[in-house]
Amino acid sequence: MPVVVVESPAKAKTINKYLGSDYTVLASYGHVRDLPPKDGSVDPDHDFQMKWEIANDSRKHVAAIAEALKSDDNLILATDPDREGEAISWHLKEALTKRRSIKKSTEVSRVTFNAITQKAVTEAMKNPRDIDAPLVEAYLARRALDYLVGFNLSPVLWRKLPGAKSAGRVQSVCLRLIVEREMEIEAFRPREYWQVRAQLATPRGQDYEARLTMLAGKKLDRYDIENATQAEMAVQAITSRALKVDSVEAKPGSRNPSAPFMTSTLQQEASRKFGMGARQTMGAAQRLYEAGHITYMRTDGIDMAPEAVMSARDAIKERYGDNYVPKSPRMYKNKAKNAQEAHECIRPTDMRKDAPALKLTDADQRKLYDLIWKRTIACQMEAARLERTTVEIRSDDGQVGLRATGQVVLFDGFLRVYEEGRDEPVEDDDKRLPQIHEGEPAKFAKDAPLAGAYAKASGSEDEVVEAKTGGMQQSEAAVLAENGAVLATQSHTQPPPRYTEATLVKRMEELGIGRPSTYASIVTTIQDREYVRKEQNRLIPEDKGRIVTIFLLNFFKRYVEYDFTAALEEELDHVSAGESDYKELLAQFWRDFSAAIAETSELRIAEVLDVLDDALAPQLYPPREDGSDPRTCPLCGEGQLHLKTSRSGGFVGCSRYPECRYTRPIGGEGEGNEDRVLGEDENGEEISLRTGRFGPYVQRGEVTEENKKPQRASLPKGWQADEMTLEKALTLLSLPRIVGEHPDGGEVKSNFGRFGPYIFHKAPDEEKGVYANLKDQSDVFEIGMNRAVELLAHKRANPGRGRSAAAKALVELGEHPDEGGAVNIMDGRYGPYVKWGKVNATLPKDTEPKDVTMEMAVQLISEKAAKSGKKAPAKKTAAKKTTTKKTASKSTASKSTAKKTTAKKTTSKSTAKKKADSSASDE
Repeated sequence: MPVVVVESPAKAKTINKYLGSDYTVLASYGHVRDLPPKDGSVDPDHDFQMKWEIANDSRKHVAAIAEALKSDDNLILATDPDREGEAISWHLKEALTKRRSIKKSTEVSRVTFNAITQKAVTEAMKNPRDIDAPLVEAYLARRALDYLVGFNLSPVLWRKLPGAKSAGRVQSVCLRLIVEREMEIEAFRPREYWQVRAQLATPRGQDYEARLTMLAGKKLDRYDIENATQAEMAVQAITSRALKVDSVEAKPGSRNPSAPFMTSTLQQEASRKFGMGARQTMGAAQRLYEAGHITYMRTDGIDMAPEAVMSARDAIKERYGDNYVPKSPRMYKNKAKNAQEAHECIRPTDMRKDAPALKLTDADQRKLYDLIWKRTIACQMEAARLERTTVEIRSDDGQVGLRATGQVVLFDGFLRVYEEGRDEPVEDDDKRLPQIHEGEPAKFAKDAPLAGAYAKASGSEDEVVEAKTGGMQQSEAAVLAENGAVLATQSHTQPPPRYTEATLVKRMEELGIGRPSTYASIVTTIQDREYVRKEQNRLIPEDKGRIVTIFLLNFFKRYVEYDFTAALEEELDHVSAGESDYKELLAQFWRDFSAAIAETSELRIAEVLDVLDDALAPQLYPPREDGSDPRTCPLCGEGQLHLKTSRSGGFVGCSRYPECRYTRPIGGEGEGNEDRVLGEDENGEEISLRTGRFGPYVQRGEVTEENKKPQRASLPKGWQADEMTLEKALTLLSLPRIVGEHPDGGEVKSNFGRFGPYIFHKAPDEEKGVYANLKDQSDVFEIGMNRAVELLAHKRANPGRGRSAAAKALVELGEHPDEGGAVNIMDGRYGPYVKWGKVNATLPKDTEPKDVTMEMAVQLISEKAAKSGKKAPAKKTAAKKTTTKKTASKSTASKSTAKKTTAKKTTSKSTAKKKADSSASDE
C-alpha cells in the first residue's frame, strides 16, 4: 500500500477516511528536523552549509514511516500547500534517504490540496508532482537568515544588555513598531477644541440633530472653537437667530462586501469581534482545517475557486432569494506581493453548512467557523443600497450654518449576513433623518432635549438638569443654552492608539514585513520573551523591550529598518519564484551583518550605556514638579543618575556609588516608592527606605569605609513601601528577634526568610539546628516560648523535606458506626474539619471540636459524601484479608499501568499537536 505522510494525526485520520484501506496514512507530527541550537549549524565559511538534526520526539515518527516503506516502495508526501509544508516534505525525503529507507526503486511524489475533502484529496492523488525546489530554497534562506541573526545578535545583547533575551530578524522590527507607537503616545500633547450641536424640530414635530459648520459667515474647521468662551459665544449666536432649511440633498449610494478572508484579515477580524489572539485564532483554524471544515488557513490569497463561487451563489439563492445574488460572480484580485503561499482564500469547504449545521462543541472553533462562513457568503452577495441625505440649515442673515446628515438603507444586501468590524470608532453618520423639506423653518426642539447630554459631559449625571430662563448653564466641559436645545462640548485630540494584535498584523502587512505563516509566532514570541505585555487587548512595551529596541536602532539600525526588512522579504519571494539564487542572497546579507556584529562587539558596556542613557532620557528622567534637575540623585542630592545594568537587568543608579547606593527600576519611582529618610534611631543613625533591584528595603546608616555593608532588611510580603514608618523600619531592623531560651539550651529566634516567616533553634548537641515555618507574619513579633517549643518539637519529630508531616488529630471520635474506619477531628488550613477516609467535612461556624459527637460527625460526613461523590473506606473482612489484598493489589497495579499508558499516549498526542500547530518558523 502506498504510504501517505501528512503533518498531524487529526489530518491523517480525516484523509484516511477518504483514501480507505488501499493507503497507509501516517503523521510526521510537524517538522522532523531543525538546526541544532549551537554554533556552526549554519556555516558561512563553507557556502552556508546547514547541519540538520532529527528531534528526539520525531525519531519514532520517522522510524514508523521507514517501517511502512519496507512493504511498499511508494511514498506520497501530502503536507500543507505552503512553504512550510514543502519544507516538511523535503526534510522527510532527506531524512528517509539518509537512513536508506528511500531506495532507487522508491517512487516519491508530492501532492497538495487546499481543503481536506474527499473530492480535493482524491483529485490531488491523481496529479502528483515533484517537490518544489525553489520553494524549499526560499525556506532554507529564511531559516538560515533567522539563525544567523538570532545566533549572532542575541549573544551581543546578552553581553551588552544583561537581562535581554534575544533578537530576531522580524520580531525585532515588530517590537520596534510597538515601542515607537508608545513613544508617539508619550510625546503627544492634546489640543483642546469644542463642538456645537443643536436639537431641532420640523414643523411636524419630529426632532433631528445638526452640528455647527459655519460661524460669522465663515466655514468652521475642526479646531476653530478653541475654548469655553468661544463656545459660549457660538451657542449664543445660534440661539439668537431664526433658522430655516436651506437645502436638502439626497444621494443614492452603495456598499460592497469585503473580500473573503486570508490569514492576516482573519486574525484581525477575530481580534476585533472576539478578542482572540493570533495564536488562538490560528489554533482554532488549524483544527477546523484538519477536520475538513475549511480550506487551508495560512494564505495571502483572496481569490476563490470557481466551483466554490457557484456553490456560494447557490447557498445565497436558497437561503435569501434571487434578490441577494448579483448578476455576475464577484471576483477578488490578490494584492499581496508574495505569490508563493497557498493561493485560495480561507472559506468553508461546504457552503451549505453554517455553524449550527456543524454542531461544533469547541467555542473557539464554533465562533471562528461562523465568522468564516458569513464572510464567505457575504462576499458573493449583492451590494447594500443606501440613500445618504445632507440637510443644510442657515440663519436669515447667513452668519450661522448647521448641517444634519443621515442615511437610509434601501436594500440591505450583504449586510443581512455580515459587516466588517472597525479597529477604531468613527463618527456616526448612519442616523435616520425624519422627512425634512427645503425652505421650512428649523425650530429648536422643546423640553431641553440636550440637558441629559450636558449632565454627562459636565460630570453631573446624577443631577437633574433643567433649562433655565436666566441664562446658560456652563461647566469646564460643556455649555448648554437656556432653551436646552443647543449644546457645546469640550473635546481633545487623542494620541494614536496602542496596537492590538489585529492592528499590528495589519501594519506589518502594509509594510511588507513577515508572511502569513509567521504573523502568529512573531506576535507571540515578543510577549513570551517579556518585551511586550498585553493589557485590555492592547500591546504595551516593557522596559527591556524598549531598551533592546533603542540598542538595535543605535547599533544595528539597518537591520530593524522597515524598508530593509520588506526589501529582504521581496528578495526571498524572488527565490521562491525561482528567480534568484538563495546562497547569493545569504552571502550578500552576511557580509554586511557580520561586519556590524564585529564592530559592536568591540564596544565597552559603558559606551553602550551612555548611548542608551541619552536616547532614553525623556523616559528615565521626566521633569520633576519642583523644577529641579531630574538627573540629580534624590537620596544624596549630589550624584547624577545614570542607566546601569546587572545580571537581573537594567536599573537607574547614582554616580556616587558606593558612597550612595540609590537605585530604582527603569520604570521610574512609583507613587510612594521614592527613596526617603524615615528618621533616626536612638543612636542618631539615619534610617532610610530605599528601592533596590529586588524591591524596597530599609537601611540603617550609610556606606562608609568602616561600614561597607550597613544593616538592611527587605520589606516582607504584603508590607507597602508608601506605608512605611520609622517605627516599622526599626522593628524590621531589630530582627532576628530572640523569643527566649529553649529548655534544652540555646536561643529560639524568629525572622523573615526566603520562604516566609520562621523560627530557628540550635541545641548544643545539634550540628545545623531546626527551622519551623510560621503561618502569619505577625508571629515573627508575637510568638511566645510555649508555642515555639511545640512547633520545633513537631518539626524535629517530622522533619520531612519541605512537605507537611501527617497532621495530628484534635479529637479521635472512634470507628464509624455503620461503615467502619476512623473518624477524627483535624486542624486544617481553613479551620477544624471531620476526616473519615477520603471525606473531609468542614465543621459549622462557631462549633468547637470538643463539642462534636459521633452522631453529628456521621451526619456531616454523609452530606459531604453525597455532594462530592467520594466513597467510604472499604470494610476489612478478616476471613478474606489476604485474598482481598492480593486482588486489590493486582487490580491497582493494572489500573496504574493503564493510567500511565493512557497518560503517555495523551502526552505524545499533545506534544504532536503542538508541533503540528506551530509549523511556522519563529522569525
